[in-house]
Amino acid sequence: MTDVDLSIDLAGVALPNPVMTASGCAAAGRELDQFFDVAELGAVVTKSIMRDPRSGRPTPRMAETPSGMLNSIGLQGPGIDSFLANDLPWLTQRGARTVVSIAGSAVGEYAELARRVGASAGVSAIEVNISCPNVENRGLVFACDPAQASTVVAAVRREVPTEIPVFAKLSPDVTDIVAIADSVMSAGATGLSMINTLLGIAIDPDTLRPVLGGVTGGLSGPAVRPVALRCVWQVHAAMPDVPIIGIGGIRTGFDALEFLLAGATAVQVGTVIFHDPSAPIRVVSELATELADRGFKSPAEVVGFAHRSGDAE
Repeated sequence: MTDVDLSIDLAGVALPNPVMTASGCAAAGRELDQFFDVAELGAVVTKSIMRDPRSGRPTPRMAETPSGMLNSIGLQGPGIDSFLANDLPWLTQRGARTVVSIAGSAVGEYAELARRVGASAGVSAIEVNISCPNVENRGLVFACDPAQASTVVAAVRREVPTEIPVFAKLSPDVTDIVAIADSVMSAGATGLSMINTLLGIAIDPDTLRPVLGGVTGGLSGPAVRPVALRCVWQVHAAMPDVPIIGIGGIRTGFDALEFLLAGATAVQVGTVIFHDPSAPIRVVSELATELADRGFKSPAEVVGFAHRSGDAE
């Protein structure tokens, strides 16, 4: 449809396009595969995998908000054994590039997960979820403290083969996201995923109590996109050579283009999947059109373009 070449190099990994699923919004891709071939995406980012099976937080777990939603799932999942036995082989068989998201309650758990995932076939990259806000113990949000974030990422990097990129997923609920970004990059991260959801709350008009069973949850969707873009902008301005995956409220090809212009190399599509399961592959097509309409031949040409001065164009 256009002469745009959407292929990208993401920290040494060749992807056919810069569009991925966002962790937690498409499990391991099986549900989406009935709507389109998941191998046509740049990559599938799995739901965060923990060491042991986890039931998550109390119900209700989701609530609609203006221009978005709150979720309080609490990292529910089958655990690493089930993932490695069932989900990863399926993704590999489908020909999808797989970014495995891992989450833990302690540094040692992250290290164990990294070792097992890093030793498995079919893994393109690892995303270290140190920033999930919808957990009962807020002390688990390692990304809110530079020292803790650094410690986790360093432990993961030691266990992962050097050829597998490690992306640290950061939280916007911090005073200085550049400081957090610097700490994880210094600890050995290959790149950054930004952003995770924002901590939020909603009140039920009938019960006059919090809607979510866990009280707080993670806010996602279009409402968070300006915040996500600001975070990507700030970090790219401070660290222009760091690969960034932009996340937050992406619904259209132009939304994806905004993140590239702000400094992201790739993007993840998440919340929109809940009402439009075909959204990720639609965004791929729309991004190609948005680039072509502006005379660009590839995504790489626009990464950080919004930072350039008029005299440099």
